[in-house]
Amino acid sequence: MALALSKGVVAIEHERVVGTVLVTCYKEDGATINMVIVDEAMRGRGLGRRLMDEALRLAGDRPLRLVATSEGLPLYEKLGFQETGRILQHQGVVGEIAAPAEAEPASAADMTAIGDLDRLAFGADRGDLFSCLSKVGEFAVVRRERRVAGFAVVRPFGRGEVIGPVVADNLEDAKALVAHFIALRPGRFLRVDTTAAAGLSGWLAEQGLAHVGDGVAMMKPPVEPAQTVPTIFALANQALG
Repeated sequence: MALALSKGVVAIEHERVVGTVLVTCYKEDGATINMVIVDEAMRGRGLGRRLMDEALRLAGDRPLRLVATSEGLPLYEKLGFQETGRILQHQGVVGEIAAPAEAEPASAADMTAIGDLDRLAFGADRGDLFSCLSKVGEFAVVRRERRVAGFAVVRPFGRGEVIGPVVADNLEDAKALVAHFIALRPGRFLRVDTTAAAGLSGWLAEQGLAHVGDGVAMMKPPVEPAQTVPTIFALANQALG
């Protein structure tokens, strides 16, 4: 999915790939930089900086986002990226829970409203991403007065499935959307990438999705995160935002 949505560059030495970077553009509204990987034997030679220079060229004038590891953080700061929050990765095998009454499976007729909500919450048109998600994932929605007020997606990812993005007006609706998919998957391995600011982390741990790692959300140019409604409570994943 990342390759289908992105442009990228590889570094090659002696006919072997030793570095990668991808840029996922969301129309002209913004882009994420991801899959910044340098072979361990090549580190300390400036290859990460050269890959990032190529990524910045591919992105053009778009506002940029990425999720940094502690190893990559100093380079991104030098390039003008600024921390905007923390990303918390939760995962685990879930048990049986009751299905919430507030959430229900989405219909094809809901996709326009889902796209509109995501655009408001994310600040960019991710229509291409949602076209991919609609082919491989399942959508759920929360309705208020017959309108779609929140949504979530689940899809195959890694060892199991990832739940995200999750967009809702409030924390309780976000919990209901995540719980909708947990209830349908007892005994399955699930992952959710949330933010520290979202307030979902403690509840995820209570459901059996342990907090297993952090990342630093960064933007260039630095922009104070807007307190938007609806709000993103979980990412599609750390690469795609």
